[in-house]
Amino acid sequence: MSNHPPNKASLYHRLAEEFTVLFALTLYLYICLGAVLLLKTSILREAGIDYAAWGGAAIKAVVLAKFMMVGRAMHLGKRYQHLPLIWPTLHKAFLFLVLLLILTTIEEITVGLIHGRALADSLQHVVGPIFFEGIAVSFVMFLILLPYSAFQSLADVMGENKLARMFFVARDDGTP
Repeated sequence: MSNHPPNKASLYHRLAEEFTVLFALTLYLYICLGAVLLLKTSILREAGIDYAAWGGAAIKAVVLAKFMMVGRAMHLGKRYQHLPLIWPTLHKAFLFLVLLLILTTIEEITVGLIHGRALADSLQHVVGPIFFEGIAVSFVMFLILLPYSAFQSLADVMGENKLARMFFVARDDGTP
């Protein structure tokens, strides 16, 4: 192992790559959470309640994206890579859901302690005040994590750079 400090170009490259991943994950989560928020807002407006928390959704998207990057750094969900892609996809989505629930719970308890909230009040901020609402929120989050997990599972097989290029860069094979 070398004792030389990392070269500035490679450090800059890694930092730029991490920021790009954080930005892409945040954008994806904000779009998904925004769609759920739009649905919630329209339902509440029908009931005569004015509600919209777009800034909260943006902040939550950044926090969840950072939590997901922690999961990526831990190589979460690599256990079933040798099976058909459906299994590592479902496994990864479930593990990321559990990770997000745990880290969000820790975050809400910490914020609650800072603001002097009761523990029960802080826990309601994680999934909601009603058990079935918590199950519904968790299920929706699992569904949001499925495409991300499928993309990651496919990238594990094909190579992340190759898959990203196929999705976001024009191909040279002459196909329209």
